[in-house]
Amino acid sequence: MKTEVRAANPRPASAQGGDGSRLDAAAWAYFEGRLVPFGEANLSIATHALNYGTAIFEGIRAYRQDDGSLAILFALEHYARLLRNGRLLRAEVPESAEELVELTRELLRRNGEMADMYIRPLLYKAARSVRLQLSDLEDRVAIYAFPLGDYVPTDGLRVAVSAWQRVNDNAVPARAKITGSYVNACLAVEDAHAAGYNEALLLTADGHVAEASSANLFLVRDGVLSTPTLTDDVLPGITRQAVITLALDAGYLVEERKIDRTELYLADELFLTGTGAQLAPVASIDGRPIGDGPAFPISADLAQRYFAAVRGRDPAYAGWLTPV
Repeated sequence: MKTEVRAANPRPASAQGGDGSRLDAAAWAYFEGRLVPFGEANLSIATHALNYGTAIFEGIRAYRQDDGSLAILFALEHYARLLRNGRLLRAEVPESAEELVELTRELLRRNGEMADMYIRPLLYKAARSVRLQLSDLEDRVAIYAFPLGDYVPTDGLRVAVSAWQRVNDNAVPARAKITGSYVNACLAVEDAHAAGYNEALLLTADGHVAEASSANLFLVRDGVLSTPTLTDDVLPGITRQAVITLALDAGYLVEERKIDRTELYLADELFLTGTGAQLAPVASIDGRPIGDGPAFPISADLAQRYFAAVRGRDPAYAGWLTPV
């Protein structure tokens, strides 16, 4: 039996602000072990990470709560993933995940922003080197933040299946947010935008559905939610897992399995999840309308539950939030 969650405030639930295409970074950043004015957080053009994409990044949101305060969503989970994935690049830094959470809280307090914020941590090879190596290079963490609203529209996306394949995990690890690998996503989404679509969906080398350029995918058919398995070159999204939790708590059936391209065209509903995407329904794919649209009841229900949680309106998920 699904329980009802109602928004307690008529204010729009999704993030408010720009889409990140022209970001206005906050005044302070964490750089080389200390908080500095953003303009002083500068790297050499010889930095290994700039030349070879040898960095791991995270995207973290902080949402304004209904009482006017700010809270970071899944702060510890993101930093734990950052440091864990850093092992793929043989990266080690002195900061712990817990220390990075506290540094981020202090960074946001010092910036004084009370808008919905996006936080970008980078774990990068900071050495000035053009050697093709990962070991014996200095590693650093940098963090900056800026106000961000909806990264993609949350009122119905027009999506295209890309001709570019999702990067294979045996080529560049798909389960880590390695900066260099996101050229793959840029190529796909650039072609989609040029053709008039909002977003691109990438397939694996064997033709199964992987994910969007920067978001995981869920398919709804006959009331059952399906999402690609993590072995299909999919990022183990923190928002993906949060939505699985919300769906199971609400009484929906959820399965992780291989999804064929043609299933997308026959779906009752499709939606994307991610820190940037939040929970965004898909209105059409390759020009084919999804389901009976424009009302997508399960997507709408889960979006309501998700935004109730991130805005601090549902005490059942208070543990997801770290007050600033």
